[in-house]
Amino acid sequence: MINTKLKPVLPSLREKKRYLVFEVISKERINDANRVSSAIWNASLQFLGQLGTAKAGIMVLSNKWDSKLQRGAIKVSHRHVDAVKAALIFANKIGNEDAIFRSLGVSGILRKAENRFLKAAG
Repeated sequence: MINTKLKPVLPSLREKKRYLVFEVISKERINDANRVSSAIWNASLQFLGQLGTAKAGIMVLSNKWDSKLQRGAIKVSHRHVDAVKAALIFANKIGNEDAIFRSLGVSGILRKAENRFLKAAG
């Protein structure tokens, strides 16, 4: 059996990404990152449609959800950052609770996004 590895995709051909950090404002604390993720997906499907959501390449980073600060991060294609920000405006419920999604900032590097936006200011 011949063992051949696939060549990696060249950096110039890879899709560029951005990390969008958001904050959830709600009366009750939201501990479940999956509920937040489904609210973001539903809002993006409603606003952008299936094709727009697929082109945006949205990936909600559940492991970056901070339930204490109510902040999280989304990985997005660099061309669709503004469209995803607009879709976040229409996400007004998490489960049955009212919520407001607020965009805090965008970065091309996850570590920089974490240091600038995900951590508490102070």
